[in-house]
Amino acid sequence: MKSIVMLAAIAVLQQAPQQQAPQAPPTDTVAPNIPGVVAAGTKVQVIKDGFQGTEGPIALPDGSVIFTETNANRITKIDKDDVVSTFLENTNGSNALSFDTKGRLISVQTTPGQTKIGVVYPKGSEAVLADSYEGKPFGRPNDLVVDKKGGVYFTDPGPNAQPGAPPAPLPAAVYYVPAGGRAIQVADGIERPNGITLSRDERTLYVNNTQGEYLLAFDVQPQGTLRNRRNFAKYEGVTKNGAAFASGADGLAVDTDGRIYVATTIGVQVFSPAGQHLGTIPLSRAPQNLAFAGADKKTLYVVGRGAAFKVRMLAEGFKGRAK
Repeated sequence: MKSIVMLAAIAVLQQAPQQQAPQAPPTDTVAPNIPGVVAAGTKVQVIKDGFQGTEGPIALPDGSVIFTETNANRITKIDKDDVVSTFLENTNGSNALSFDTKGRLISVQTTPGQTKIGVVYPKGSEAVLADSYEGKPFGRPNDLVVDKKGGVYFTDPGPNAQPGAPPAPLPAAVYYVPAGGRAIQVADGIERPNGITLSRDERTLYVNNTQGEYLLAFDVQPQGTLRNRRNFAKYEGVTKNGAAFASGADGLAVDTDGRIYVATTIGVQVFSPAGQHLGTIPLSRAPQNLAFAGADKKTLYVVGRGAAFKVRMLAEGFKGRAK
């Protein structure tokens, strides 16, 4: 009888949903010395915790920064005094943000059944730039960057895998939407394309592969297509889970000297323009995305797992684009 009761209890426990342990509060950390990038001992400061999703930070012209709370369907602003306010509501699940040359705010929009790349601001200028490829809807676009011609590069790793869910309509890929044109697929075969950005001269496109060991680079062609895929920089601290790598590689940013900043599980990894690892800025939570902002663009804002941080830099963010 005792065995039957014990087996029944085990069955109940196995069926009960697993509760995730609450996150520890984020704490300030200290940056190491990365010559020309950040001074040793500089505080990585917590601005605020408790956001509902944290993605897509980008600088505004006045030096403040905005980012998306995807789960709350809004865009949030942090000003120079760390005052937090709502910038825009009802954003169709916007994830990443970028400005075009007309000053329009473009986002990747992730609401199931309404995935698209489109203009969300200013009010009255809303427009769809792309919502499908070869008649098939995008899975779940993730990040984007707008070039000086007004074309949009974006990643689509597909929706997060769910047991029993049907396959995504399109494989994971990188797309380009020429100004006024239709989306074209410019790169495939990447396990999980995530963060994306352009070099200062826009001759190189960088793509993070969350399930890979390397930050990828491509040569940009005159019509926006890509060639010469290569492993540009190897992430530090990468673990392997079965056949896949788990770097957590997510958002990207570049500075005025061409260095590349990568949000990964171990912090913000900084690489030289040649792909050399220069150092890592640690955070108390794994970062998801980052952007330079501030009046002089020398403050690095980092968001991740519901929290926002900032660190005062020696390096200056690239001023040729908002990000």
